[in-house]
Amino acid sequence: MIKFDHVTKRYPGSDEALTNVSFTIEAGEMVFVTGHSGAGKSTLLKLIAAIERPTSGTVLIANQNISQLKPSAIPYMRRRFGLIFQDHKLLYDRNCFENVILPLHINDITGLDAAKRVRAALDKVGLLHKEKAMPITLSGGEQQRLAIARAVVSRPSILIADEPTGNLDASYAAEIMNIFQAFHQVGVTVIVATHDALGMSASHNRVLHLDHGQLKPTDFIQNGNFTA
Repeated sequence: MIKFDHVTKRYPGSDEALTNVSFTIEAGEMVFVTGHSGAGKSTLLKLIAAIERPTSGTVLIANQNISQLKPSAIPYMRRRFGLIFQDHKLLYDRNCFENVILPLHINDITGLDAAKRVRAALDKVGLLHKEKAMPITLSGGEQQRLAIARAVVSRPSILIADEPTGNLDASYAAEIMNIFQAFHQVGVTVIVATHDALGMSASHNRVLHLDHGQLKPTDFIQNGNFTA
């Protein structure tokens, strides 16, 4: 479970990125975080992943208050998460297999077990046949799928994606959203930030809609349209 209780985040020398935000995300939910550029979407995701800490209020991850965690405990807590960024953050001097195996090596998982996990993750995103390819040779949609494989190879319980389809055309964006839906269907908590609701899903999904750092009362989307 993820719980925000009256959370405000203010960066030094700037206005509040989030103001008095409260919500709860249950385990296994699929949630979209929407809003205009600068609405606070990325800040909200960083607070969930403990990359940032709130200025005031409480952020609970699995009943742990992230503001009270010791710095040494943060890396262990982050093992719950798979993080996907709009700019991929791939290593272009390493092939696809080597990109995906990196989180496992960081967690001291090596050998045949690591190799099996990498190939399973690549298979889930349709890139098993390109394990030796260099990322620069992949299309934009394939690079995003590679980033997803790297995010899920450690079998996280929470998958967080920040504008994962922002630079993709409609067909590639639909492919990426189908992958997220597939992980959601097997019980992974999926949180996706996007600037709008278009092309997300024909089924009902919960929405957290931000407007200038404030959470607005929007609950679901259907066929790309908000419903109260």
